[in-house]
Amino acid sequence: MKKARREKRKKKVTGFFEEFKKFITRGNVLDMAVGVVVGGAFTAIVTAITTHVVRPLTDWVLACIFNKDSQSDLYSFLKRIEVDGKIDLGQSIYIDWGACVSAIFNFFIIAFVLFCLIKTINNVRENAAEARTKKLSREDRQVLRERGVKVITRKVKKAYLEEKKAEAERIAKEKAEAEALAAAQYRAEHPTAEELLAEIRDLLKKG
Repeated sequence: MKKARREKRKKKVTGFFEEFKKFITRGNVLDMAVGVVVGGAFTAIVTAITTHVVRPLTDWVLACIFNKDSQSDLYSFLKRIEVDGKIDLGQSIYIDWGACVSAIFNFFIIAFVLFCLIKTINNVRENAAEARTKKLSREDRQVLRERGVKVITRKVKKAYLEEKKAEAERIAKEKAEAEALAAAQYRAEHPTAEELLAEIRDLLKKG
């Protein structure tokens, strides 16, 4: 009994590490790791810009608006602690409006760049998929040769792909209609208990 439990536990551990190995060797996981590294570096750049460029400009604008002389005057102190006549920011409790505005700028910059990046990637993928769908296969070229087409121009290619698409849609429609007809015939030949009861009820009402 104990041996069977040990074998079962061993199989679980082995299976776990096998799944982990498959997970870390997938291509999308490697892409994700690269994305995390690049994203971290980009975030550091944006944070540096907002800290050393945006925040000083924000503090300067706020100082001009509220007619303040120093950065500490821009803080909203909830509890002010002074040491030797100077404000001790380390012990005081205050609201740093410049840091809040910088964090908001930081968020919108990163969100905007990520949006542009994802949109670009999606457009590239859509264009690649569209190009694959518009590409003629060897069988398609053979069909055109059998029709007597010697030079496959863009116009001929477009007309053939439209014809092929229409034919595929027609076949799919016919298949769907045939499946619906077969399903209706099956239901007619194999009525459910509810349908039989309803039919009996209707016959009793007529009688």
